[in-house]
Amino acid sequence: MRWLTEPAWNPPTEGETAVQVASRASLIISEIEEKYKDGNVLVVSHKATIRIILCGLLGIDLGRYRDRLNILVASVSMIRFEAHGPLLDSLGDRTHLDRRLLKLMGT
Repeated sequence: MRWLTEPAWNPPTEGETAVQVASRASLIISEIEEKYKDGNVLVVSHKATIRIILCGLLGIDLGRYRDRLNILVASVSMIRFEAHGPLLDSLGDRTHLDRRLLKLMGT
């Protein structure tokens, strides 16, 4: 159960730590930055992975990804890469979803 209180260094059973996820994901983010200098890129993943990526980009302690960023299922977050580093433009936007979907449990 240590992964619930300190997920940065303690994985769930047969899972990865937040540090491992961030390490793997940062390689992809770096590749995207290198390859696509202009325009938009859509990254789709599980919400924990998205929160971990955002924490890494924004300098938030990886072990606090559950405590600092609330992102719901099917939400959209936007990061803009600026001269001074990543800028969070939106977090967890779900205005694209139909109202019926927004009312469902677990979303």
